[in-house]
Amino acid sequence: MTEENRRVEVSRRIESSADHIFSIVANPQCHTEFDGSGMLRGAVNDGPISDVGDTFTIKMHRLGDDYLMINHVVEFEPGRRIAWEPAPGDPSRTEGNDPTKVGIAAGYRWGFILAPDGDDVTIVTEAFDYSRVSEDLLRDGGTWINGSTSVLESMAMTLERLEEMSTRK
Repeated sequence: MTEENRRVEVSRRIESSADHIFSIVANPQCHTEFDGSGMLRGAVNDGPISDVGDTFTIKMHRLGDDYLMINHVVEFEPGRRIAWEPAPGDPSRTEGNDPTKVGIAAGYRWGFILAPDGDDVTIVTEAFDYSRVSEDLLRDGGTWINGSTSVLESMAMTLERLEEMSTRK
């Protein structure tokens, strides 16, 4: 990772098909189960993501604060990749508590890239692109994800949990 591109990626080889793993990450109802940050509290929407342009809202908790994030799907290739750009879902999460900024992307992108690696094996990469995040959000040395865990640690835990979910019999 370089400061210029501000993109973090963590990969894990999971013994499950890309289509099966994709069905999990494309379903917001599953996100709290594989979330490694401990910040997700549940999806507001029912049903899986089906295309670019879809949105899904997630209940969040960070540093004693409950809030909503509206996630705008910006990449969607079934079985291969999915990404979304979160936006504040309520004024308390916008700069200056400005209600006109609700739903406007916060400047970062989360996603998953799936690469088949043989029969029923997939290299899963979680990607976090924060190239448009203000310096103010980055001031606490990379632990801003939940106040105690780095982005890399949270992503590694997410992939571990995703593996557990996708390989259950």
